[in-house]
Amino acid sequence: MKQTLLIELLTEELPPKVLEKLSTTFAGEVNNALREQAFLAEASVCTPYCTPRRLALSITEVLKQQPDRIIERKGPAVSAALDAEGKPTKALEGFMRSAGVASLAQLQRTGDGKAEYFAARIEQKGKALDEYISDIVAQALKKLPVPKLMRWGDSEHQFVRPVHGLVVLHGSRVVPAEVLGLTSGNITSGHRFMCSERVAIENADDYEAVLARDGRVVVSFAQRRDSIVARLDQLAEENGAIWVGHANFDLEKLLSMSNEERSVLSGLLDEVTALVEWPEVYVGEFEKEFLDVPQECLILTMQQNQKYFPLLDAATGKLLNKFLIVSNMQVSDPHHIIEGNQRVVRPRLADARFFFNQDRKQKLESRVEKLGNVVYHNKLGSQLQRVERITTLAGTIARLLEADKAKAELAARLCKADLITDMVGEFPELQGIIGRYYAFHDGEDLEVANAIEAHYHPRFAGDSIPMGAVSCAVALADKLETIVGIYGIGQIPTGDKDPFGLRRQALGILRILIETPLDLSLPALLKATADNFPKGMLDAAVASDVEGFMLDRLRGYLRERSFEVSHIEAVLAVLNGRMHEVLPRLQAVRSFATLAAAKDLAAANKRVQNIMRKNHEELGAAMANAVFDPALMTDEAERNLHQSLMDITPFVQGYFKRGEYGQNLKALVTLKPFIDDFFDQVMVMAEDHKLRINRALLLKQLGNLMNQVADISKLAA
Repeated sequence: MKQTLLIELLTEELPPKVLEKLSTTFAGEVNNALREQAFLAEASVCTPYCTPRRLALSITEVLKQQPDRIIERKGPAVSAALDAEGKPTKALEGFMRSAGVASLAQLQRTGDGKAEYFAARIEQKGKALDEYISDIVAQALKKLPVPKLMRWGDSEHQFVRPVHGLVVLHGSRVVPAEVLGLTSGNITSGHRFMCSERVAIENADDYEAVLARDGRVVVSFAQRRDSIVARLDQLAEENGAIWVGHANFDLEKLLSMSNEERSVLSGLLDEVTALVEWPEVYVGEFEKEFLDVPQECLILTMQQNQKYFPLLDAATGKLLNKFLIVSNMQVSDPHHIIEGNQRVVRPRLADARFFFNQDRKQKLESRVEKLGNVVYHNKLGSQLQRVERITTLAGTIARLLEADKAKAELAARLCKADLITDMVGEFPELQGIIGRYYAFHDGEDLEVANAIEAHYHPRFAGDSIPMGAVSCAVALADKLETIVGIYGIGQIPTGDKDPFGLRRQALGILRILIETPLDLSLPALLKATADNFPKGMLDAAVASDVEGFMLDRLRGYLRERSFEVSHIEAVLAVLNGRMHEVLPRLQAVRSFATLAAAKDLAAANKRVQNIMRKNHEELGAAMANAVFDPALMTDEAERNLHQSLMDITPFVQGYFKRGEYGQNLKALVTLKPFIDDFFDQVMVMAEDHKLRINRALLLKQLGNLMNQVADISKLAA
């Protein structure tokens, strides 16, 4: 008989930041174990549930008893199972005993493609769900991603939080089970404050409805989240505002997003969903004078310390003196809840105001020398030494960009000074942001102040990149110094371990160079950065090693933008570190690849490269020092190819110099008939060395002209 299976573990409050992950892992492990033991129908559906005080799941169409099954057990390889006389070895005898097989004739020989082995087919009678369920639940709980376990009372059992109840129902029948010292039943708890009685679950299918009706608990994480979002949207709209649920986000960009897009980005939203069982949202207020403090500071303190959703004016993006409270209580008169939260938030806002006012009593410039007391890395020196390297490099990059070198160097010198302010000590996420406010307060140029904040950008995927040459110079200098320095002392990312965020730094550099775009050479930047460190501090090959590391990141970045791998490799083969050209070149290659002649030209190009390689290998110096001589041409086809090259070269090179890469590649199509005739009628590998070299040099001219934008031979199948 197939019925719904319900399992619920009642606990003390679970860690909110990992609640949903605990829930999905628990449900997945139980579901997989039941399917492995053949208790589930093909159409069985598993639904995870969780609230702050419970992990639960339901699975439809679960059998009360397994069907009878034929289990195949793999035994030893035939080569190890029989002795020279063909009799069973001790290894095979032991396998037969464990499988309950009396004779060799009852075994089968089978193979896995590598070796032949003995196998036993055992008829297994189906067992009841009751015999498995305790062990399945216990094993699933052991596999939860829990960093620390605890014991409670006199119990020897361990779990992330103390447990108080276990419900296991198959339809309306309580399945006898024992887990973590608890015996299963059908009684659970409702809302801690809004339900005074214990709640009986009569049937597994009624779990959600009964807890909502009698227990005032919404057990679905997704439903609670959706209801919170709906109320946040409603109350924000009533106040002419949008709600903020993401600390590290571009507030200007936030204004242009839909409510749905904004809710997807909200880490706070998932956290508060994990803190409530029956959510309601209320509007709180604070005194307007607190708005004199930078809004980023107020937003962070409300989000991190109180789990509130600040409100921004929908028209201006400015912070309002209002916030949204997600409460675990739905009451007819919520003024006590609102007043209590307003009373709690005031000291937090007052602390932020105090830090802001105290910090501004010292200029950023006066803090710079104190960075000498802050260790950056024991192999790379102090933060002050790091700042000095960033300053020099920022000046070099600014000069290359024809930007104001003095402003770039000043911004770089001040960019880390806010690390030793009280505000950043309280809210590390504000580094750079609060530095901009303090620099502006100190009377620094707006371009310098903006560069102090922007040098951390992009901070995460989808974040904005710095705007303006001075900001770009400082941001590049900071990221280059980090990646070259850390990589150069051997701290290379491995697997999923990247403690210094070098992958993020690499992608940030690439995005600035590509998306701004900036006409800078990546290899030259890396060399200048490495040269900026004291001699002997870094590995000698660090610049080239980091370039290879960054090219791997570039490949991933370009694949995410839906470029084909062959197109990417074709462009990177000739790019020479000019990252600002990579996107227009790839777009040109993508367009070129759709042309009818593209495949034939790619194949011809590949043939040209193979011929050139073979000639260099066989003729060596004679090939390297030779000069093409038109007088040595003897065949009509080679003269026609040479003339077509002479005719088209000025146009193709002109397109390339102007960055018209698509036109450059399209122009090559006119060469196709001449290339075809050449390979049909001309023997390149002639016995006469002078003739052979001259024809190879003609093909070299052809290859150079065809591969300016990309190595199109890589487009050949």
